[in-house]
Amino acid sequence: MLGTLLDRFCLVLRFALGMLMAALAVPVAMQVLSRYTGIIPTFLWTEELATFLFVWIVMIGSVVAVWDGTHFDVRITPDARRPFFRLIQNGTVHFAIMIFGALFLIYGIEYTEFGGNQRSVMMRANLAITHVSVPIAGGLWFLLAGYRLIEEIAQFVYRKDTQS
Repeated sequence: MLGTLLDRFCLVLRFALGMLMAALAVPVAMQVLSRYTGIIPTFLWTEELATFLFVWIVMIGSVVAVWDGTHFDVRITPDARRPFFRLIQNGTVHFAIMIFGALFLIYGIEYTEFGGNQRSVMMRANLAITHVSVPIAGGLWFLLAGYRLIEEIAQFVYRKDTQS
């Protein structure tokens, strides 16, 4: 039930990513057209808007990657064949993501407060608009990796029970 809900939530995030990517194409196209063709005047705010959109794309994309298991991780040992060692390997990755998620959440709140006291140069937008993506992503990493860790443990316990 919770897994289905989280899966649907990540489906909404994927849709948001598509919309943000489409939105990112607009200021980037405006920059290219103004720099290389002179068809439109140079707008300085387009670079800031592209940066803001890109930050959100990266953070939302990282949340989806944690859910899908396509995030970056480093294997220092070969993939385990035995269920217990596979649990240790995958569980360590999920637990590490949870730690980083908690750190991003905790320190990201302070980071957002810092950004809330600043404005962007061209658009005069409050920088909390991008800074808040850090604690949001951290909290979601923690939640999703925690769910995946519980799934790994349940899968191991279920296999162990069925083999007895």
